[in-house]
Formats: sequence, C-alpha cells, structure tokens
Amino acid sequence: MLRGLVTALRTLTILPVPGRDAEGFGSALPFFPLVGALLGAAIWGLVEACGQLPDYGWSMGAAAAAVVGGIVLTRGLHLDGLADWADGFGGGRDRESTLRIMKDPAIGAFGAMALASVLLLKFAAVARLAASGTALWLVAAATVSRTVQVDLMVSLPYARAEGGKAGPFVQGARGWHLAAALAAVLVILLGIFGPLGAAALAAGWLFGRLFGLWCRRRVGGVTGDLLGAGSELVETALLVAAAAAGSQLAKCSGWEPVRQLMGSLT
Repeated sequence: MLRGLVTALRTLTILPVPGRDAEGFGSALPFFPLVGALLGAAIWGLVEACGQLPDYGWSMGAAAAAVVGGIVLTRGLHLDGLADWADGFGGGRDRESTLRIMKDPAIGAFGAMALASVLLLKFAAVARLAASGTALWLVAAATVSRTVQVDLMVSLPYARAEGGKAGPFVQGARGWHLAAALAAVLVILLGIFGPLGAAALAAGWLFGRLFGLWCRRRVGGVTGDLLGAGSELVETALLVAAAAAGSQLAKCSGWEPVRQLMGSLT
C-alpha cells in the first residue's frame, strides 16, 4: 500500500522518497489527493512565512513565493502539459495533428500565452488570498486538482496508441481507485473547510469533466499533457474563485481553529 504513496510522491513532486515503487501504477492514484494536500500545505507555509514579515506582511512576495514554490516542488510538470495542450488544441486541425503538436517539446505561441495567463492569474489570486487571510485555500485547490486527474484517468482512455509516460497510469486506473481518492479528498476538505470544501470539490469535478469531454472530442481521450493541463486549469479556477470571494470564505467555512493550529506549526 505504501508503495502507491511512494509512486504518487515521485510522480507529482521532486521530493526524494525512499522505498520501492508500486508494481501497478494505478495503485498510486488513491494517494494523489494526499500528495496534492501536502503540496498545497507546503506552498501555504511559504505564504504564511511572508505574512510574518514586518509591517503587515508582504502579499506580493507571498504570491511570488507560492507560484515559484509550486513550480519548484512539481518541477513544472503540469505547466509543461498546459503549454503542450494549448499548442496542440490551438494549432491542431485534427486528432493526428493535435497529438503531433503536443508531442513537440518546443513551446509555441499558444503555449506561451497559456503559461503567461495561468501564472498571472495564480499570482493575482494568491496575492488576494494572502491579503484577506484565506491563503489556506491553496490546500483545497491543490487537493481538488490532483483528484480531478484521477477522475480523468478513470473515465477516459489513453489517447496515444503508441503509449507514453502516463499510459500505465491511465490503463491501470480502476473505479475503486477513484472511490478511494474521493474518500480521501472528502476527509481532507471537510475536515479543514467544512461544507465549502465539498462545494470546491464539486466545482472542480464539474470543471474537470467538461475539460475531459473536450479532450474526448478532440483526441479521443487523455494524455499526460492533458492530465497536467486539466490539473492546472482546475487549480487556477478554484484559486481565482476563492480570491474573488475574499474574506467571506473565512466567515463561512468555520476553519479558524484549524488555521490557528496550522499557523502555530509554521
């Protein structure tokens, strides 16, 4: 069982994890929400550290630390997928050309615009969350976005006949993997955010399903790039939504005891 966690950590982060990988890559999928929560907590810790600076903290610095920290901890894996998705879906005329463009390691105009847009939105959203004292929603966004990856892998086939790095995960995905992932994410979100956590999961799931339908229509399924793109888009959308709500989130979620506890650990 712990081998699945090892594989999930090695797949989604740069953390040097001891131990052996799972024999079947699908065994790692139930742990994706937990790894997402750990990533979100680490990034939230960076934001809180910036908030401890003199003169009421530094929200812009916190936003920069969150964006850069996320890139470093994940080695930009999902951002790379985002750029490939944008280039392929923006420049491809049919299924074959779309998949061919996505496989090209070079970043085109659509990819550059997608990267710039997502990073700018994340920066603005985290700055707002830091200023309003609701940066803990970074944990929710990171957790839901990794859960959406599991949902896409279970519900869609792998789009490349020749296989790829994400192929073993998609081909090994089973319904019980998704059920376990959903159970894990609900425990995390309800425990920290209450009913608003479940609402965030529902919104992220709906967004991910719509993205998955688009992927099925365009290329017949998902690839590693599309999984990364879906994760980035869901995470960004949830952060922007949380930032728009501002301090109202803290009033509605009843999370203050949890926030104080986690703050005492940073």
